[in-house]
Amino acid sequence: MPDSILTRTVAPTGIAFRVLGPLQVEGPTGPIRIPPGRQETILACLLMEAGRVVGTDRLLDLIWSEEPPDTARTQIQICVSRIRKSLAEAQVAASVVSRAPGYLLRTEDDAVDLHVFNRQVMASRVLVKEGRVAEAAETLRAAVALWRGPCLAGIPSEALRTRGLRLDEDRLTAIETYLELELGLGRSHELVGEISRLLHEYPLRERLRGQLMLALHRSGRQAEALDVYRAGRQLLADELGLEPGEELRQLENAILAGDPGLYAPGGAPHRPEPVRVRPAVVGPAPATPYGEEKPHQLPADTADFVAREPLLRRVEAALLGGDGQRALGLVVIGGKPGIGKSALATHVAHRLGGERFPDGQLYCDLRGAGAEPVSATDVLGRFLRALGIPGPVIPDGTDERAEMYRTLLASRRMLVVLDDAASERQINPLLPGSSSCAVLVTSRSRLTALPGAQRVELDVLDQEQALELLGRVVGDERVGREPEAAAALVRTVGGLPLALRIVAARLAARPHWTLASMVHRLANERHRLDELAHGEMTMRASLSLTHDGLNRADRRLLRLFSLAEGPTVPGWIAGALLDDHRPFPSDLVEPLVDVQMLDAVAVERTGEFRYRFHEVIRLFAREQLTLHDSPAVQLAATERMVGGWLAIAEKAHARVYGGDYTVLRGTGPRWQPPESYVDRLLVDPVEWLDGEQANLCLAVEQAAQAGLDELCWDLTTTLVTLFESRGYFDLWERTHRRALEATRANDNRRGTAAVLSSLGTMHISRQQPEEARQALGAAREIFDELGDVHGLALCRRDLALLDRQIGEDDRALVLYEHAARDFEKVGDVVGRATVLTQSAYIWMRRGHSAVAHAQLEEALSVFRTVGYAHGEAHALRRAGQVLLQRGEHAQAEQTLTGVLEMVRRSRDIIGEGHLLRNLGEVHAATGRYEQARDAFERALAVREQIMDHGGAAVVRLDLARLLVRFGAGAEAGALLEQAGATFAARGMRHELREAERLLGELATRRPSAP
Repeated sequence: MPDSILTRTVAPTGIAFRVLGPLQVEGPTGPIRIPPGRQETILACLLMEAGRVVGTDRLLDLIWSEEPPDTARTQIQICVSRIRKSLAEAQVAASVVSRAPGYLLRTEDDAVDLHVFNRQVMASRVLVKEGRVAEAAETLRAAVALWRGPCLAGIPSEALRTRGLRLDEDRLTAIETYLELELGLGRSHELVGEISRLLHEYPLRERLRGQLMLALHRSGRQAEALDVYRAGRQLLADELGLEPGEELRQLENAILAGDPGLYAPGGAPHRPEPVRVRPAVVGPAPATPYGEEKPHQLPADTADFVAREPLLRRVEAALLGGDGQRALGLVVIGGKPGIGKSALATHVAHRLGGERFPDGQLYCDLRGAGAEPVSATDVLGRFLRALGIPGPVIPDGTDERAEMYRTLLASRRMLVVLDDAASERQINPLLPGSSSCAVLVTSRSRLTALPGAQRVELDVLDQEQALELLGRVVGDERVGREPEAAAALVRTVGGLPLALRIVAARLAARPHWTLASMVHRLANERHRLDELAHGEMTMRASLSLTHDGLNRADRRLLRLFSLAEGPTVPGWIAGALLDDHRPFPSDLVEPLVDVQMLDAVAVERTGEFRYRFHEVIRLFAREQLTLHDSPAVQLAATERMVGGWLAIAEKAHARVYGGDYTVLRGTGPRWQPPESYVDRLLVDPVEWLDGEQANLCLAVEQAAQAGLDELCWDLTTTLVTLFESRGYFDLWERTHRRALEATRANDNRRGTAAVLSSLGTMHISRQQPEEARQALGAAREIFDELGDVHGLALCRRDLALLDRQIGEDDRALVLYEHAARDFEKVGDVVGRATVLTQSAYIWMRRGHSAVAHAQLEEALSVFRTVGYAHGEAHALRRAGQVLLQRGEHAQAEQTLTGVLEMVRRSRDIIGEGHLLRNLGEVHAATGRYEQARDAFERALAVREQIMDHGGAAVVRLDLARLLVRFGAGAEAGALLEQAGATFAARGMRHELREAERLLGELATRRPSAP
C-alpha cells in the first residue's frame, strides 16, 4: 500500500516553535522576531492548531473582542502575509497556506514544543505498560522541562490565555504523574523537598498533598504527614468551604491506623484509590475493568449540621446491622418540609462514607415534592452509567435495568441515598438485592409499604440544639449577649431548622440588629399570616421577612431564579434571567446565598458555584413570581435562559465535531454567557453536556411549555451530541417527542422535519429499522417541500445506512452519492466525510479496496483537519479492515492497534470491544492462534464486563470458529451452544443459523485439541 495519511510517520527535527511559555520562533540562524500584537496572536493560534484549519472568523474574534472594523479581514490577510515572509526569510521549515474557511500552518510535528510534549506524555504511558517505570518518569520529566513559563505568556488574547491555562494544567498533571511513578520506585526521601516546593506553589492540589503525605510517611515522618493533611483541610475550609476529597481522607485514616499496605513490597505506593497513569496500550491487553467504577455521588455535607449523637447512631446502626445481618439495611427518614431530612441523610452518609461502604456511594434527588418526580427507570440508567455500563448496552425496560443493577451490586459494599422520594413504587426497583449494601431514603410521605424498612421520624430541634445552630450561624458571643431573645427566637420559629437558618442568616448579614428586634419582626409577620396552619405559618413568616428585607434587584432575581427547575443550577443563569452580561454572573446570586434563600452546593471546574433551592423556598419564590411579574416578563426570561443553554450546547457540539457540522440550526435567539467562562466550562464538551443533562432536558420541556418551539427543536437536536455518544436513548426519545409536539402545535414545518430526522437516527441506533424508515421518510418529504438541502442530506445519509444494513448496496450508494453532494453544497465537510466513511464499507465489501481506500483517505483528512476524533477513529478502523481484506496484515495490525489506543484513551469501551475483535481477525488470518485467541478472549471479557450479552455471544461465535479451525472441537461446541442460546433468546436469526451450522459441522468430526 503506498505511503498515505493512514500510514505515514513524521521524522523528528529540531524545535522551531515554542508556545510552552512566551511565544518563540527559532530559525537556522537564530531567533526570529514576530511583532507583538496581531501577528503574534495569529501565529500562536495557528501553532496551537498546527495541521488544522483555523477559520478567519476565529482569528477575528481573537483579535477584536468587540465589533471588528470593516477592514478586519484585510488586516488578517496582511498579518498572515507578513508571517509567511518572516518564516520564509528565516528559512524555517513551515508554511501558512490558505484553506477554506481560513488558514492552516504546516510543519513537522517535532517542530512545535507542544507536539513534542504530547508525544513524550504518550510515550511515557507506553513505557508504564511495558513495566519500564523509571524510563517513563524520566520521559515525563523531559516533557515538563519544555516549559519556560506560563503557556503563551504575554499573548494579548483572552481566549488563547484560557487555552494556555488548560495546557498549564496538563503540565501539572504530568508532574504529579512522574512523582507518583517515582514514589513507586522507592524515592520518597529524595522527593519530599520537591513536592513541598510544588505544594507551596499550588496549595489546593489534593493529589500533590497526598503525594507529600505519602513521601513523609515512608520517610518515617508520620507526624509531619498528618500536619500536611490538617493544613490542607483548614485551607480548603477557609478558601472554598469544602472538606478534603475521599482519597485524601482515606490516606489520613491509613496513616493514623499504621496501615502496612502503605509500605507495599518493593516500595510501590499503596494508597486508597490512587490516581494512576492510564496506560495507552499499543496491543491487545487486559480490558479496563469497566463496570467496576467506585462512584462517590454524595452532595456536600452541611457545615452547620446539628443533631444528637444518639439519633445519628440509631440511623447508622439500622443501616449497618449486626455482623450476621442477612437483609438489606434500609432506613426511611420522614418529616415535614424544612425539618432537615436531607441534611441528616447526607451527614450520615458522609460519616459512614468510604470506611463502611468502600465500593462507593450512589445518590439521586428523586424530586418527589415536584410536579414530575424522577422515574425509577431514569434513576437506574444514571446509576448503571455511574457503575461503568455504557449507555448503548443499558436495556430500555425498568425490570431489565433493575436486574442489571442488582447484579452489579451483588458483591459490593455500597450505600445508596435516595433523597425526596415520592412513593414506594419509585423506590422498589432501586433497592439492591444484597445485604452488603444499604439504602437511605428521605421522604415527606410515610412510605409504610417498604418491607424491612426502619423508619426515623424527625421532629423539630429542641431548644439546646436550636441554640447551638443559631450560635453557629450568628456567633456564640452574640447569642450569649441576648439569651432570652435567642430562646424566644427559637420558640417563634418552632424549632424548624430551615426557618431558623433563614432568620439566622438575616441576622448574620445585619450585625447591628439585635436578636430581640428579629423576634419582634417575626412575631408581627406571623400575626399577619395567622390564617395559615402553624407549620406553614412558621415557614412563610420566615421567608416573607427575609424576602421583604432584600433590595429590589435581589427580590427580582429570587423570583426569576425559580424558573430554573434543575436539581442544581450554574451561576450564569442569573445573568440570563436578568439579561446582565457581567463577566462573573455568580456575583448576582451571592446576596441570596448570604440570606439562605439559595444554597451554594458545589464548585464547577471553572471555579464558579452551583446553586440549589430548597423546594419550600422555590415554591415561595414561584408564588412571588406570579404576583409580581407579568407573563410577558416570565416568557422573556425563560427565552433568555433556554437561549443560554442552547448557546453553550451548540458550542459543545462544535468542539466535538470540529465545527457546526451534521446538525441543523434554527432561528431562535441565543443568549451568550461570558466567553471566557464558556471556554473554561467546555474543556471536555461531552462531560459538560453529561453533567448538565438534567438541566438541558428540563430546558427542552420549559421551551415546549412556553411555546418557544424554535428554541425547543434546536436545543433538542443539538443534544444528540450527548445522547448518541453516551447511549441515552430514553432521553433522546423523550425530548424529541416533546419537541415534536411543540413544532406541530405551532405548525413549524422545518422544526418538525429536523426532529423526525433525528428520531430516525435514534431508531437506527436502537436497531428499529421500520420505525427509522417511517420517521426519515416523513422528514425527507418535508425537507423536499421546503427545498432544505442540508436536511435532505441528513435523511439520505441515514436512509442509505438502512439500505446497506439489508444488503441493498446499489440503492445505498445512490443515496450516499446524493447525500455527499448535498453536504458539499452547504459546506458540511464532516457530513460529507461521514458519508464517505460509510460508503467505503460497501466498496470494501464488494472487493473494491482501492475505491474504499481513496474515500477513507479523504474522510481522514477532513476529520483530522477539523479535529473530530470519533470520526477519525471510525475511519481508521475501516481502513484497518480494508488492509486486512487486501492481505496487508502488518499494516492492518498497526492501524487497528493505533485505533485501539485511541478508543481506550477516550474510555470508549464498546469501541475497545470492536477493535479487539478486529485484531483477533487479523491474527487468525495470519495463523497466529494464541494471539487470535487472546484478542477474542479479551473482546469477550469486555462484553461480559458491561453485561452486553448479545455482543458477547457474537464474540463467542468468532472464538468458536477459531477453535474449530485449529481442531479444538469440544471447547468450540460448548461456546456455540452458549452463544446459540443467547441468539435464540434475542431473536438474532442470522447468528443463530451460523452457530447451528458450525455445531452440525462439529457433529461430523471427532473433537480434538489444537
